[in-house]
Amino acid sequence: MLVDADRLHIAIQKNGRLSDTSRELLKDAGLRLQNGRNALTARVENFPADIMFVRDDDIPTFVADGVCEFGIVGGNVLEEFRLSSGEPAVEVVAPLGTARCSLKLAAPEASAWEGPQSLEGQRIATSYPRIVARWLEEQGVTATVVKMNGAVELAPRLRIAPFICDLVSTGATLEANGLKAVADVYDSEAVLIRTTRPISDAARAQGEALLSRIQGVLTTKDAKYILLNASSEALPAITRILPGAEAPTIIPLHGRPGHFAVHAVCQESVFWETLEQLKGAGASAILVLPIEKMMM
Repeated sequence: MLVDADRLHIAIQKNGRLSDTSRELLKDAGLRLQNGRNALTARVENFPADIMFVRDDDIPTFVADGVCEFGIVGGNVLEEFRLSSGEPAVEVVAPLGTARCSLKLAAPEASAWEGPQSLEGQRIATSYPRIVARWLEEQGVTATVVKMNGAVELAPRLRIAPFICDLVSTGATLEANGLKAVADVYDSEAVLIRTTRPISDAARAQGEALLSRIQGVLTTKDAKYILLNASSEALPAITRILPGAEAPTIIPLHGRPGHFAVHAVCQESVFWETLEQLKGAGASAILVLPIEKMMM
């Protein structure tokens, strides 16, 4: 595919959990992809953009080199790339709140753990040697970091290294291999990144439009629109209870002097307990609606 300087190019992971959440984010932002899952690229039908499906550790390189203006990548992958490249031409424009996981140090279940000093002079297998090396330096510990590109959890069984440092979401893989997490090294989530290299004016304008859409998706992910009725006396207490709401809209009710309709966008979760508190404060006819789209 020839690269069109006036179209955006967005790199996402080809397969895996992050690939699924990236596709869902782009879909929620209104982008309709033309090609199927097995293609290396996909043209967006209704927006001047092309999607590139690549390995996760290639995404920062594509964006830093300006091949792609945007990318969606795990924070752990980006941090390892940043440590290896000094100051790459990449900036994080939005944490996405998805694909959350932790890079954890793990040891055999039967081993004694007395803190980071237990690693002194030991070997640690990991796919993220630079992040681990930085953490060891912060702990004042000298150990040998062994780079592995996969199946890190097998390292103790294969006598490659008694300790590992790997991504953990549920801990089931560690448990299945007789390992236990003993320390947190790095917490990660998916992030939207953008190149800092010069791009065309057309691509810059389209990039701002894409960012506006994605910010709208992120803003409405947990947001709810609340409508309720209340008397003027109850308004101060109700306004304090509304979760994450800024300056709710208050409209006089026709034919009911001293009573108002309250409309509010709540950025935090709205639970049944919240509704009970609102009712207890004097609210009535409470209605909670999901927000499909919102542009700030």
